[in-house]
Amino acid sequence: MTVYLFYLLSFIAIISALMVVISKNPVYSVLFLIMTFFAIAGHYVLLNAQFLAAVHVIVYAGAIMVLFLYVIMMMNFNKEAEPSKTVFSQIIATIAGGILLITLVGAIRIYDIEFAISTNATSIGLISNLGKVLFSKFLLPFEISSLLFLAAMTGVVLLGKNNTHS
Repeated sequence: MTVYLFYLLSFIAIISALMVVISKNPVYSVLFLIMTFFAIAGHYVLLNAQFLAAVHVIVYAGAIMVLFLYVIMMMNFNKEAEPSKTVFSQIIATIAGGILLITLVGAIRIYDIEFAISTNATSIGLISNLGKVLFSKFLLPFEISSLLFLAAMTGVVLLGKNNTHS
């Protein structure tokens, strides 16, 4: 049963992620991205990581995607304002996408699919274990990410500040 749910959630996540890229309307893309996040949260639940699933839904689908949706709805996306893409930029985008696809396929081939659906680690996503691992084994990446978030917030404040001198 768990394997079937894993494949169903994976199918939903892949199809909705493809629809994010394929969809012409940016609002629909955001809605498909929210669906992708819910499918990924379902994967967390399958891995017995309910806290991560709840945080994933609250932070990504609840806050960030709603913010994206508001920004997209506030912006004026009409075809006259959008600059036309040259053939050269389309070729470069195709090459970059191909390189990304090759990288992803190479990364997927390294890991065994049985690792992704194994359920022998039943307490790996609990809050106490997550805190222990986060503040012991992954302390340096955690601190680096906090510095990056601080730099991003500072940049947003500086960019959003009105320039009264000009």
